[in-house]
Amino acid sequence: MSKHILIVEDDLAIAELQKDYLQLNDFQVTIVGDGQTCLQLIEKEAFELILLDIMLPGMDGFEILEHIRSTKDIPVLLISARSEDIYKVKGLGLGADDYITKPFSAAELVARVKAHITKYERLADRFSQQAKESSNRNIIQVRGLTIDTDARLVYVNGNEVNLANKEYDLLLFLVQHGNRVFSKEELFDRIWGIDAFGDITTVTVHIARIREKIETTPGKPEYISTVWGAGYRFVV
Repeated sequence: MSKHILIVEDDLAIAELQKDYLQLNDFQVTIVGDGQTCLQLIEKEAFELILLDIMLPGMDGFEILEHIRSTKDIPVLLISARSEDIYKVKGLGLGADDYITKPFSAAELVARVKAHITKYERLADRFSQQAKESSNRNIIQVRGLTIDTDARLVYVNGNEVNLANKEYDLLLFLVQHGNRVFSKEELFDRIWGIDAFGDITTVTVHIARIREKIETTPGKPEYISTVWGAGYRFVV
């Protein structure tokens, strides 16, 4: 069965062009033109990936992304004509998997869509296998932080915290290698892969997001410490 892609774009001409590119590569595509319709649709239908334009009527792409990340864990690729770093950092910080700047080629769009869907499927398969193999060692406890690796759930002092897919992967990796210092480059390669689109700024953004969710005082972290000039480590 072909993978189902949701395009959220108010410019129908651009959306139809993207749809044509994707359908030529055997994807099933649905187009919506605003955030409200997008959020209603993803509650009813399953999609393998969302292409989300930032400039939309009503809710902008950033607001829509926040709503998606509160309930869904699927690849979301932001699309925008704005190339400034502030927009990229904000989008990645809110949980976007990639940021594509207009104009882009058909080949680039299809390549990124395929890459992110494949990556999510590999992660799902890997963690599914780990869950099957795990019996008594499915819970990791470090002070007030609890990670249920079978269910991919994280709790702080008994309260569940909602982490995006890459936030969870990054936190779990650091916890499993407690006290070891990793550079931003190493973390990017380990979590996103050496063939990933993006740069090491993504690591800094995701560390900040994790701290906001698990640390009592993010400015004075208890769990993830910065080793200046070297990288980050999880303190056990």
